[in-house]
Amino acid sequence: MVAHSDGDVVAHAVCDALLGAANLGDLGVHFPSTDSRWRDVDSLHLVQRCVEMALQVGVRPVYVDVTVLAENVKVGAFQEQMRERLGSALSLEAYRVSVKATTTDGLGFIGRGEGVAAAAVVTAVTDGEAT
Repeated sequence: MVAHSDGDVVAHAVCDALLGAANLGDLGVHFPSTDSRWRDVDSLHLVQRCVEMALQVGVRPVYVDVTVLAENVKVGAFQEQMRERLGSALSLEAYRVSVKATTTDGLGFIGRGEGVAAAAVVTAVTDGEAT
């Protein structure tokens, strides 16, 4: 992917979902593309940093669900490795991380094969309550 960091849309979606669960803004607030420190950074490092920030405000992720939206990119062969690597960055067991994919059936820039996207949901706990 062409991007400021390594272009890992899955990790970026997880970061935004986690930051959202902790009410800490979004990825661009903490790791702006205008800051050269984040050029070509490993996005799993950003996931780890987001976990640290969330923990500082008392929010701990317990489950993560990610959907990759892509027309021609297949994730099936990589799902287990993706779950394990994301789980490691999140300090979660792989069974607490779901990664799946769908297409847009030819619609939009994704359907034309011009890019991919990802959406993530993080279930988190704070003071014993799910958020």
